[in-house]
Amino acid sequence: MLKSIQAFFESRIAPESGHAADAPEPADDGHAVQLAAAALLLELAYADDEFSPEERSYIEGALVRQFDLTEDEVAGLLELAGEEHQESVDHFQFTSLISENFDLGQKVVLAEVMWGLVAADGQIASHEAYLVRKISNLLDLEPGYLNAARKKATGG
Repeated sequence: MLKSIQAFFESRIAPESGHAADAPEPADDGHAVQLAAAALLLELAYADDEFSPEERSYIEGALVRQFDLTEDEVAGLLELAGEEHQESVDHFQFTSLISENFDLGQKVVLAEVMWGLVAADGQIASHEAYLVRKISNLLDLEPGYLNAARKKATGG
């Protein structure tokens, strides 16, 4: 996973930031966390076997807001996250990285984004709700915080 992240940020971000393209700085844990969060969001988006335009738009907007990325950077990040999502065998590689790098507030915001995503198509299927709860459990997010995140994200 880290090679993909490094290649992405070397080709997309390093040249724009004024670093020499042949001597970019290595990707840091922050970039790995961005990729992990994007991969989890894609996992949720595909949970109902349909990645709708509403869900794509929601994910793109959330990544722009939460990580202060440009639309081009988000497109590249989602491409990498899609590859990581397809190659992963479980959620642990993503959730463990996020757990190590996010504080409680950041985890709650991620939970709000997850609930908003599964509600983006107008309904929350039981398997989508189960997956949000499963991921939140792996993030060590207590049920009370998860419920508050759901209410905030869905307005109910």
